[in-house]
Amino acid sequence: MTSPASDRTRVFGIAGHSGMGKTTLLERLLPELRARGLTVSLIKHSHKDIEIDRPGKDSYRLREAGCHEVLLLGNQRWALMHELRGAPEPELDELLGHMQACDLVLVEGFKGGNFPKLEVWRAEPGREPLAGAWPGIIGIASDGPLPDGVPQGLEPLDLADIGAIADFALRHAARR
Repeated sequence: MTSPASDRTRVFGIAGHSGMGKTTLLERLLPELRARGLTVSLIKHSHKDIEIDRPGKDSYRLREAGCHEVLLLGNQRWALMHELRGAPEPELDELLGHMQACDLVLVEGFKGGNFPKLEVWRAEPGREPLAGAWPGIIGIASDGPLPDGVPQGLEPLDLADIGAIADFALRHAARR
């Protein structure tokens, strides 16, 4: 078994409002990072309830019956489902400790986490950039001009330049 991801792994976040294109950016960034020989994992934090199991399936029924954790193994992948059952959400470092060792963990969400992040920004009426409100945002990638009020010191990046975004992420990823 490979050692946990914590301590040696570098972490970099992708931030932005819903609908700004975070997942699209990640879909384009992952092949670029893999082409550079890196093993990359992802932690996605959602403010919504998530359900990866389906009602009626054995694993769902046993989890609902009270299992603390259910590990589901198939011929292509496995997933560990851990029930919080009212406990607070774990911190990022605790989740990193559950992951296998890799070169880089990309993190989507964890808005309060103080680790380096790139904000994905697209002009949308009524939406202000998160930079300045969320800790750790050090750059902003956009497909157009940046709005007024973006904090000084953020590195602007072209959302279409995946190579530059990969360089930026690797240059600023923090060891956790």
